[in-house]
Amino acid sequence: MVLTRARSISDHDGDEEFVNSTFASRYVRCPLPKWRMPEQSVPKEAAYQIINDELMLDGTARLNLASFVTTWMEPECDKLIMASINKNYVDMDEYPVTTEIQNRCVNMIANLFNAPVGDSEAAVGVGTIGSSEAIMLAGLAFKRKWQQKMKAQGKPYDKPNIVTGANVQVCWEKFARYFEVELKEVKLREGYYVMDPEKAVELVDENTICVAAILGSTLTGEFENVKLLNELLTKKNKETGWDTPIHVDAASGGFIAPFLYPELDWDFRLPLVKSINVSGHKYGLVYAGVGWVVWRSKEDLPDELIFHINYLGSDQPTFTLNFSKGSSQIIAQYYQFIRLGFEGYKNIMENCTANAKFLKEGIEKTGRFEILSKDIGVPLVAFSLKDSSKYTVFNISDSLKKFRWIVPAYTMPADAQHIAVLRVVIREDFSRSLAERLISDIGAVLKELDAITAQIVSSTTAHVSVIGGSLVKKSEREIQEDVTKHWKCFVNEKKTGVC
Repeated sequence: MVLTRARSISDHDGDEEFVNSTFASRYVRCPLPKWRMPEQSVPKEAAYQIINDELMLDGTARLNLASFVTTWMEPECDKLIMASINKNYVDMDEYPVTTEIQNRCVNMIANLFNAPVGDSEAAVGVGTIGSSEAIMLAGLAFKRKWQQKMKAQGKPYDKPNIVTGANVQVCWEKFARYFEVELKEVKLREGYYVMDPEKAVELVDENTICVAAILGSTLTGEFENVKLLNELLTKKNKETGWDTPIHVDAASGGFIAPFLYPELDWDFRLPLVKSINVSGHKYGLVYAGVGWVVWRSKEDLPDELIFHINYLGSDQPTFTLNFSKGSSQIIAQYYQFIRLGFEGYKNIMENCTANAKFLKEGIEKTGRFEILSKDIGVPLVAFSLKDSSKYTVFNISDSLKKFRWIVPAYTMPADAQHIAVLRVVIREDFSRSLAERLISDIGAVLKELDAITAQIVSSTTAHVSVIGGSLVKKSEREIQEDVTKHWKCFVNEKKTGVC
């Protein structure tokens, strides 16, 4: 129990009172302020204890199977993070070692993605808050390059567009809306939940600033066929005289493919791939708050987007959407690179893939689900109910929360929005024993929902209706409609977001 000898003034009579225990003090008798800053201070022990207690009601991060974001790191890295948590990364003159560490990370990532740089040549890239900022920066570079080209040709440059699949993460929609770029989406279809390269190239026109391919779809973890996209787009560029480039959103798959599928052509080995983003805080194995974007060459990043400042002590080039940011996550990324090396990352990704396969097999054995995710891709399991007439994936998602699992349920984008899916992301800290427990809990949830449904169907009101004063037995279809109506009261228009 937290103890303190802090003094405080009574709200009623001004008498002094000694606070011997946080839980016996007046600080726990009132709710925490929600609208206005409190007038007076409270002891640090009380502030800590009260806030910490409220945070206990949050979900358990490691049981959050909705998120790709890292939830565990080694204690040694935690120490490095805390030691650098007060460093502002943007102050490069004051923290030159941190700046050098970021540059080392950029070089290592560029090399991992087969960028055409020499052994002693610095790669072009930057650390970001996450892939969202990285995508904004890459998109701006494409837009500016396209505008420069159109101006030089004396053509209109006010209606740029970008081609993606409907399965892209919401940050692409944000980029398009924030920076006034038309978003052309290739619609999905049942059984095919990634961008079709042929349809994508059909949408390309003279105003297309780039085609965005996804290495690791948020919905199913599948890798899009970047090699085929490069071939088709090369052919169209040759026929039209355009030079439409490719950006690869490797937020989830960028730290998976090089270790598990080195023969897969998706990166800078393909000539039209001009930039790649990756999330350090996903399978880069760092806590939330770091992403990366790298360019093929200096020519692919317009100089006019780079700002030079000197009011922090020296000339410092910068290309970010924000200014100040912490150094901790960049240092943590470097720790993982030198701590694990290629071998360590490969072992972790192989383990994640093996656990995903085990979970997939366990789910298949129930006989109740169809697996939508692929064996090659991000280690996750996406699955839908074969029969949703009695209950839905949203009911299963809700019921799993009783076991403390956070498993998202969501509907697919257009034109496959009639497909509802559950998704389990396998991260480094998801062990085989946890996979076994999840399979067991899914089985328990299915039995519980089956029992509830059976009780509804077997009730008198579910089997008969009154017509003209007489009892009439309901048809099988009418019973099914009644069951569906019952469940809709819990899941009407309910959707769980994915990240």
